[in-house]
Amino acid sequence: MGEGVAVDMKFRILSGLLPVMAAAIATTPAQSYEVAAVSGGGTLEGIVVYRGDVPTKKIIPSKNVETCGGPREEPLIRVGADQAVESAVVYLVDVAKGKAWPEQGKPPELNNVKCRFEPQVQVIPAGPLVVVNGDPVLHNTHGHYGKRTAFNMALPNEGQRIPTELKRPGTVYIDCDAHGWMEGWVYVVENPYYAVTGTDGKFTITDVPPGNYKLVAVQSFTGPVELPVTVTGGQSTKLEIELKKQK
Repeated sequence: MGEGVAVDMKFRILSGLLPVMAAAIATTPAQSYEVAAVSGGGTLEGIVVYRGDVPTKKIIPSKNVETCGGPREEPLIRVGADQAVESAVVYLVDVAKGKAWPEQGKPPELNNVKCRFEPQVQVIPAGPLVVVNGDPVLHNTHGHYGKRTAFNMALPNEGQRIPTELKRPGTVYIDCDAHGWMEGWVYVVENPYYAVTGTDGKFTITDVPPGNYKLVAVQSFTGPVELPVTVTGGQSTKLEIELKKQK
């Protein structure tokens, strides 16, 4: 057994995830988003949970062990106290206009650190992304919109930085052609109404114009869950969203 085991497992997992990722892409709104003043906005807040079994994958690095670490088991979904899900993405679709995007001092980054992607999960607007190699080993970082390549770049040097563009909304799956166990996800969204859960599984989305919307919660192992939500001006709508393994 060796790295080939991890690579084979990765492709089996990826083949199962492609329909899930395609579904997530399909939920992305087609219209352009307009920034406008929000009067009497409401709030969506809650927790994302998962109550099923937590599977793991075995990672067996066969090269660059001094940087990448040794064999280990890693969960496919990180679940903490009260079944709270870490690194789930929650976002609204079909929002025509509303609050401004968060201020960004610099373009978002995807870093290779100890043969892991940091952050492993992130949400960005359509536009620039900088891929960084923080390791003293070669990485080949590869982004995919489903079966379509978004970018594919070799980073042989520590500290190397390569800018790219993710121009259309959707789920971008990230892997490394040099280290087959590395996985990450970039969710490219068309509006700023989104959140990524922390270790407590909680999320808050503020300044939402009153109205009826579709809310999506997604995690790579379970896939997306969609539910209708109603936002009332000046009030907070509390939600518990349960993720379930795709059949």
